[in-house]
Amino acid sequence: MPNLSFVSPTRNSPWGTYLSQIDAVEPYLGHLSRWVETLRRPKRALIVDIPIELDNGTVAHYEGYRVQHSLTRGPGKGGVRYHPDVTLEEVMALSAWMTIKNAAVNLPYGGAKGGIRLDPKTLSMKELEKVTRRYTSEIGIIIGPTQDIPAPDVNTNGQIMAWMMDTYSMNVGATATGVVTGKPIPLGGSLGRVAATGRGVFVVGREAMRRLGIDMEGARVAVQGFGNVGSIAAKMFAANGAKIVTVQDHTGTIHNDNGLDMADLLQYVALRGGVEGFKGAETIANENFWDVKTDVLIPAALEGQITDARAQRISTRLVLEGANGPTTPDGEAVLADRGIVVVPDVIANAGGVTVSYFEWVQDFSSFFWTEDEINLRLDKILIGAFKGIWETSEQHKIPLRTAAFTVACTRVLQAREERGLYP
Repeated sequence: MPNLSFVSPTRNSPWGTYLSQIDAVEPYLGHLSRWVETLRRPKRALIVDIPIELDNGTVAHYEGYRVQHSLTRGPGKGGVRYHPDVTLEEVMALSAWMTIKNAAVNLPYGGAKGGIRLDPKTLSMKELEKVTRRYTSEIGIIIGPTQDIPAPDVNTNGQIMAWMMDTYSMNVGATATGVVTGKPIPLGGSLGRVAATGRGVFVVGREAMRRLGIDMEGARVAVQGFGNVGSIAAKMFAANGAKIVTVQDHTGTIHNDNGLDMADLLQYVALRGGVEGFKGAETIANENFWDVKTDVLIPAALEGQITDARAQRISTRLVLEGANGPTTPDGEAVLADRGIVVVPDVIANAGGVTVSYFEWVQDFSSFFWTEDEINLRLDKILIGAFKGIWETSEQHKIPLRTAAFTVACTRVLQAREERGLYP
């Protein structure tokens, strides 16, 4: 089959990484491999121009994307990120991983993702609102509560989702709370949503540790990325007896061999915006993060962090992917050779999209659940999904990532086969 003309992936680039993961799973798909090429091609990719008037009166243009990788099992679902390095290829890969993630935990969604090439720190709140509203209007032709439901991602939050919901609602002439998830509670947001991804990382990590015989009490944990995902995962690991020895974020890397005081660190980061300068730890060089001896390593920042060179240096028993695509194919090969278990992003960080699903269901029914109900349902779904993936891994003697893709791709391609081709 000829390659797509509009991206030029390399082996370790985001789309190249995803394609290699599909190649790895193909032998385990049986007769469904007839349909596998549909997974290598996004259904729809929209590139939009976003012009806004800045506060100083000049007009600026930003590049925006929304990619719907698969709508076979239901409407698209996936976040929107604001980052200066966003590209079409990255958004395509993230949308494809959402297809896999949604199917791995058996949510009735396809995969989608969006992004704008900008650094939100350089914009005022007013400019950020203008960008968000114009972007929402531009992609409004393909999103909707039953078509494609955006959510927060890197550098986006509940306020961005509120503006998106309001813009879409104004354009269609009716309040459509279900068009996005991750909204503020007064606008139909769900309890438990903010903590859901980090909670999921902990729940899945706990299950993996139990199966690998790693004792939670005193377990040494390192976390890369101390935003919404990393900080909540770290807090929950610490609350259950683990020691968070190293944390890295965009401001620097801190280390305390006896374990960082999470309550103090969370308070410090809330005030200072980063971990740099925290008194209860020593500062170490960023690259030395990969040399710290741990039981559990949680990359919860951006994709492509664990390269083959870094994988040679890592000294841990379990890598728990809090971010999307943090391990390159070359890095993964090294980790496998060294016997380090990787719990892939498509199950490890699926807590966020699972509670997004709960939010969407609650919006449709206009009936809201308590946080305890949400956490119970979340834990049950993730534990069940992880059990199935672990068993598939043992049955075929394949890595957990290939097992997760086997479970997910089987579901997507079964649906594709049942639906057939239109027209």
